[in-house]
Amino acid sequence: MKVSETMTVGVKTATPDTPVKELANIMCLNNISGLPVVDEQNKIVGVVSEKDLLKRMFPDMSDLAEGGKPDFEDMEKNYSNTLDLKASDIMTTNVAYVSSDMPIMKAATMMCARNIRRIPVVDKDDGKLVGIISIGDVHKAIYQEALTG
Repeated sequence: MKVSETMTVGVKTATPDTPVKELANIMCLNNISGLPVVDEQNKIVGVVSEKDLLKRMFPDMSDLAEGGKPDFEDMEKNYSNTLDLKASDIMTTNVAYVSSDMPIMKAATMMCARNIRRIPVVDKDDGKLVGIISIGDVHKAIYQEALTG
């Protein structure tokens, strides 16, 4: 089974200049946990996940190593500061991706090896975003095939 048979098309995306507040709205309203960040040619330049948003609120590890104690209530207040940033300020830029003609189990192996739950799908000829596939999509496809096969 190929990625093209299970991927989601019509993916919600962001640009590097998209405000984080807008990213949070898109994620919350659409019940998704991350977005590919694309340039003007629809090529992937990064990914923003809920984890990227929340990481901005955590204390610096060097402060904790020096005996500092985290103020968890203050950490929650830092979320407002995060909302004032842009996607480019928090996105992960080292992005793994797959092509639509790749076997879904190879895509699943890449996701497991990188400890990620979703991976963008790009056109192998021009590198443009064409979809996204998640671990859940792979599981559902394999389960359905097992039931009908």
